Amino acid sequence: MSENNHKSSLTTNTGAPVGDNQNSMTAGSRGPTLIQDVHLLEKLAHFNRERIPERVVHAKGAGAHGYFEVTNDVSKYTKAKFLDEIGKRTPLFTRFSTVAGEKGSADTVRDPRGFAVKFYTEEGNYDLVGNNTPVFFIRDAIKFPDFIHTQKRNPATNCKDPNAVWDFFSLSPESLHQVTILHSDRGIPATYRHMNGYGSHTFKWTNAEGDSVWVKYHFKTEQGIQNLSEETGTRMAGENPDYKTQDLYESIEKGNYPSWKVYVQIMPIKDADTYRFDPFDVTKVWSHKDYPLIEVGRMVLDQNPKNYFAEVEQVTFSPGTLVPGIEPSPDKMLQGRLFAYSDAHRYRVGANHDALPINRPRAQVNNHQRDGFMRFDGNGGVQPNYEPNSFGGPEEIPESKPASFKVSGAAASVEYDHNDHYTQAGDLYRMMDDGERSRLVKNIVDSMQPVENDEIKLRQIKHFYKADPEYGQRVADGLRLNVPQEVHQA
Repeated sequence: MSENNHKSSLTTNTGAPVGDNQNSMTAGSRGPTLIQDVHLLEKLAHFNRERIPERVVHAKGAGAHGYFEVTNDVSKYTKAKFLDEIGKRTPLFTRFSTVAGEKGSADTVRDPRGFAVKFYTEEGNYDLVGNNTPVFFIRDAIKFPDFIHTQKRNPATNCKDPNAVWDFFSLSPESLHQVTILHSDRGIPATYRHMNGYGSHTFKWTNAEGDSVWVKYHFKTEQGIQNLSEETGTRMAGENPDYKTQDLYESIEKGNYPSWKVYVQIMPIKDADTYRFDPFDVTKVWSHKDYPLIEVGRMVLDQNPKNYFAEVEQVTFSPGTLVPGIEPSPDKMLQGRLFAYSDAHRYRVGANHDALPINRPRAQVNNHQRDGFMRFDGNGGVQPNYEPNSFGGPEEIPESKPASFKVSGAAASVEYDHNDHYTQAGDLYRMMDDGERSRLVKNIVDSMQPVENDEIKLRQIKHFYKADPEYGQRVADGLRLNVPQEVHQA
């Protein structure tokens, strides 16, 4: 709270002074309340509308302001101006979140964490909307609503439903890599400060000469990786469900500013046609041996929001919020998100969400989009609202056009060409030490135990077997299931 003792006048939303904020206007001390008490009606009506719809996913979150500083010259790869000079700083806002839980859920559940960054660049906003994992459960946006339905509440019981979760996973083998990460030690980060972030998708960078490369983003925490055990996470969910939100806020208040080193992997455009798997498949990672990390800069969070609702709740991110020099890839999951995120914001916050202070670009905005609910700026004034026009309206900048790329093929519902869902999940399992493997198996067994249908369990165990026979057998033993011979031979 402010320590300023100066008292300002209490007013209505229209600025009229309020004479009594403690007593409703009535006909006598016991008479009915009068409808002419417009201050009372305004307060009640506004109170009824204080909550905007919560996010369908990533509802529970925390955020902070900060800056990004370039530490390595990458201008040979991209013409994005905020990356064109070592030492250049760009203000940003970052929001961390859980994925499946509602707004009032606990911070310490086993769940991926959202990792979204809004860069306020001189060419407009750039949003990088990723997670704390380099892969995802699915690779085609058409499956996303179904996947999220399994993570939410059963339509009959209104409770979380492990039957739905594991039924979907067992019928979607592409989820195995992320399922393994989720149930590993990394499944419950200790704080938002002690986890990495990833763009997850493949993007395209284009330089000033029009040459392009494929790129993946990595944010490496400078605080070090720290995680919570299942037992600690469960206990803390009861003791302090806002633990991570509180930790981020208090750390920044104390001057202990969290920071991340930012790297990219760069793949030549032609390599995408010959790489051993589809590099646009978001359930896969690129080998660091094939494409080493290249340092780009450093992100520092050094300022807390002044108001949670105005900033953390009303901030909107979209993978389609891009700047010249940074473009999408053919990643099918990304392609769907380019539409879905901005559409969600138009529903949740309104058509003019980009004009809110937390979302407003620091660059000048000039276009012909007008009107809509809650238009609170000049709405274009007297300028014409169409283009082309003869009255000095804004003009296109041809050099800002995205780089072209070739596409071919028949229009059809086509699956990915590569369906190896097991190699990388198996490699991850074999990279773990004995303790990590034991905790992974225990977490999976505990999660699958409530599933009522053994057919679902066996179907999922078959995927574990295909990744690594030991992996599958240990889960089967933990669930006390006799695995049919055909599963062993899968």
